[in-house]
Amino acid sequence: MAKAFFRLTGIPHTMESEVNVQKNTVMIHGKEYDACRLKWEAPEIGAIYGVLLNYKDEWKKFREQMTKPPYHQPPKAPILYMKPANTINVHGGCVPLPKGVYQLQVGGALGVVIGRTATKVRKGEAFDYIAGYTIVNDVAIPHESIYRPAVKERARDGFAPIGPWIIEKNEIDHPDELDIRVFVNGQLVQRDNTKNLLRPIATLLEEITEFMTLYKGDVLLVGVPDDAPLVQAGDHVRIEIEGVGSLENIIVPEGDWVKETGYDETCTHSV
Repeated sequence: MAKAFFRLTGIPHTMESEVNVQKNTVMIHGKEYDACRLKWEAPEIGAIYGVLLNYKDEWKKFREQMTKPPYHQPPKAPILYMKPANTINVHGGCVPLPKGVYQLQVGGALGVVIGRTATKVRKGEAFDYIAGYTIVNDVAIPHESIYRPAVKERARDGFAPIGPWIIEKNEIDHPDELDIRVFVNGQLVQRDNTKNLLRPIATLLEEITEFMTLYKGDVLLVGVPDDAPLVQAGDHVRIEIEGVGSLENIIVPEGDWVKETGYDETCTHSV
């Protein structure tokens, strides 16, 4: 069992309890519940920042493109983007497939949750600024650009399922060595490990906070492995991160998506 923070629908405050990441269950008032039988709110978080090209295979894949005009050389700092508030979704929530789009990319991302104001952090002290870890499904419409901000492709409503909980930092001994697995309709379609990050977590925090401040509750997505799986309407997606847990969602046509909450009874109880 591991200590975690989470929020449930109908409970107006953040709860702290123990979770079983292998069974994907949570203890509430002494009783164990299957996470897929509960209605989740997104954990209490701030801004969400993602990092592009931070897995070594993806970096190698695009390295030649980086040397062409107009840039002529690989970037010297992390390439960042945002997942704004409208993208936030929940464990068990439906992810909308926009009209005219036939496939989405799903990205299994480790979310590093900041525990206190972080500015000009030194690498050796980076983990002092971390509160815990969560899972984010970094959904995007397939696109080719790696430099132009892909707002239309990444910042759609419901495109950032997160949770179901935040595992406390001390429960994860080696966050730079976590296995990440993505399943679509029960079939394993992608597997990678955070040991393959180009910039490990401490390096990211040092380089990013050199030019921007991260605040308590902000979430930093350390990257998405290369060749993110493609999904379509009706697909069930499960992302597992070692020691953190499982995040599950269903892809639905945009017209069937409940915009007010991001999920309905069908979505919540079908995973």
